Amino acid sequence: MKALNAIVLTLVIIGCINWGLVGLFEFNLVETLFGGFSTLSRIIYVLVGIAGIWSIAFYNKVIHD
Repeated sequence: MKALNAIVLTLVIIGCINWGLVGLFEFNLVETLFGGFSTLSRIIYVLVGIAGIWSIAFYNKVIHD
């Protein structure tokens, strides 16, 4: 489970960095690396979205630690 949580955290960080770049510089790193709204970039967006949903479970750990 620790490995899955580390993957989720990594994906959430990637998503945060990408949104920060979009907001500050209108630069979309995912689209730059993987091309437009390609299938691969869509998969990455979906994985980041799932990671965001999965990370909701971290609140339970924060509250009870």
